[in-house]
Amino acid sequence: MAAQIATATRNAMMDAFATNHGNNGYLRIYSGTRPANPAAAITGTLLAELRFNASAAWGAAASGVITAGAITADSSADATGTATHSRWFKSDGTTAMLDCNVGTSGSDINLSSVSIAATGNVSISSLTLTDGNA
Repeated sequence: MAAQIATATRNAMMDAFATNHGNNGYLRIYSGTRPANPAAAITGTLLAELRFNASAAWGAAASGVITAGAITADSSADATGTATHSRWFKSDGTTAMLDCNVGTSGSDINLSSVSIAATGNVSISSLTLTDGNA
């Protein structure tokens, strides 16, 4: 059996992530191969750049889950390509916080389509981040 972390501790960890990530961060969507971790150089082409809420990016954790506030859509995507992964940055735009997969179902971020067209609109209607201790 895998280790289990108490819910209060999971909430504290997720709240710490939210605090460290802060408000007004970036969610950038890329094509290509996902890097090994957020410290590795980004790969692929930047397709779209969305922004986390400027004043309330995250709600308080509950059951090891934090929910993002409203995410500002990219009304004019940067390039045409197939979305495969994303990297989240703090508001400075350079401090990487998290990498995750992008798909249409069963992925970390599920878009209605992974085909992104330059100058098209890219939006995320809701987003939650769950501690891995389910």
